[in-house]
Amino acid sequence: MVSTEEQQQPVAVVEEASPEIIFRSKLPDIAINNTLPLHRYCFERQPEVADRPCLIDGATGAVLTYAEVDRLTRRLAAALRRAPLGLGRGAVVMNLMLNSAEFVLSFFAASRVGAAVTTANPMSTPHEIANQIAASGATVVFTEYMAVDKLPVKADGGLTVVLIDARRDGCLHFWDDVMASVPDEEVDDDDQEEAEAAAGFDPDDVVALPYSSGTTGLPKGVMLTHRSLSTSVAQQVDGDNPNIGFTADDVILCSLPMFHIYSLNTIMMCGLRVGAAIVVMRRFDLARMMQLVERHRITIAPLVPPIVVAVAKSDEAASHDLSSVRMVLSGAAPMGKDIEDAFMAKLPGAVLGQGYGMTEAGPVLSMCLAFAKEPFKVKSGACGTVVRNAELKIVDPDTGKSLGRNLPGEICIRGQQIMKGYLNNPEATKNSIDADGWLHTGDVGFVDDDDEIFIVDRLKEIIKYKGLQVAPAELEALLITHPSIADAAVVGKQVEPEIGEIPVAFVAKAKGTELSEDDVKQFVAKEVIYYKKVREVMFVDKIPKAPSGKILRKELRKQLQQQQQVV
Repeated sequence: MVSTEEQQQPVAVVEEASPEIIFRSKLPDIAINNTLPLHRYCFERQPEVADRPCLIDGATGAVLTYAEVDRLTRRLAAALRRAPLGLGRGAVVMNLMLNSAEFVLSFFAASRVGAAVTTANPMSTPHEIANQIAASGATVVFTEYMAVDKLPVKADGGLTVVLIDARRDGCLHFWDDVMASVPDEEVDDDDQEEAEAAAGFDPDDVVALPYSSGTTGLPKGVMLTHRSLSTSVAQQVDGDNPNIGFTADDVILCSLPMFHIYSLNTIMMCGLRVGAAIVVMRRFDLARMMQLVERHRITIAPLVPPIVVAVAKSDEAASHDLSSVRMVLSGAAPMGKDIEDAFMAKLPGAVLGQGYGMTEAGPVLSMCLAFAKEPFKVKSGACGTVVRNAELKIVDPDTGKSLGRNLPGEICIRGQQIMKGYLNNPEATKNSIDADGWLHTGDVGFVDDDDEIFIVDRLKEIIKYKGLQVAPAELEALLITHPSIADAAVVGKQVEPEIGEIPVAFVAKAKGTELSEDDVKQFVAKEVIYYKKVREVMFVDKIPKAPSGKILRKELRKQLQQQQQVV
């Protein structure tokens, strides 16, 4: 971790007069105009940066200026309102694609018409995609040729597919059909504003609907509103001393998938809010990333620990000029000091720090204050301090009592940035957000004497493989469909820091059947995306369960530990 020169540091406010101990940011709260539609909030500076680069295609070098992106989103919004798409307030569209300018255009065009966008990984299996389409109620899918065969065929013809690349029978083409239906000369800015007003708007309307497994269970639609996302963006980059000091002169690398909330929020939305240039990589490639950093003089590199590790171990860094990078953000999974030190040896001029978030929190709960315009000293291993305009507390998971400094407990966050709830799932919402508005993260951590947050454990069942969520319940539901499996349970096994955890399946065979470890692995691999694959299988006589039927995962983790000790 690179420490920055210490500034005049105000002490965070800790409220101890009440029964609850509440932690706040070291940075003062700011005024946030979170009643605007998200597209207006993110593009509020557009008139000031109209002729500056907005989106730069990493593969071709093609540039769209802020004025062009604004104009294209207006055209696309007009097309979405018209037949055959006919979208309006409350509709849901799916963005099933890798990083592209079309992702950005379709997201903000949907915002303009009052629709919500549910984002999905095009590498997901047909089963996973079909489930998300059905659960979200999406009627239009923006996707690419490679993923179109994974889409479900609806007998009622209730799904319209828009391809961003090649043409295909039965699908609309993004540019040749949809965009071409509204010539540029037909787009009048005043008419667009009137159309938006006529459609109605509430800042608590849902604008993004990513899917998350939360603290437990199957993936659920996380309802993020215009208000919650505008608040989250403001918490990061607004104010005289923003938590993350992005500026209009920055060039931000987008190598992380936009369908993930970290990239969607901290890269895309925050980058657009400040008027920075965003270099879009279709997908991550280490050598290509270093070339782009050198070619475009990238200044901000939001990454995840596996990429940080790849850079730290790569000899290729020495053959590229990476000196333009001034800030490296790492999120989605914890990162140790050894990794930080090895990485910083390759980019000694940059500040490296961690943030902490979860989709349900909008997503950022805390951020490294070494990134602030007026930076603070930070500690290695910390994941920042709580964002401004929010409250954080640490609670004893057994008693619910709030805890003071240096005492580990469940991290809870409250503020206007958190989700509205889970789509069509009031029970799961109630289990995540309590009556006082606190979102319970399921993560165990503590706040130290300098207000920095450290993550030490996880209450929740979710497995984090390379920063990506794997829901045990999803794999368990799949495993028990195998005719030779009587019962199954899945837990995470901690491995190398750059990987995090791997899914391990405990399997009880059906009576009189034969089943190998490879049989189980191959069965799962055919049905799930790569990061959800079962990596190890342990055969047991029965799955330990409580009288309620709940799987006793602690017992299974003990078995894993005992096995590792024997090895």
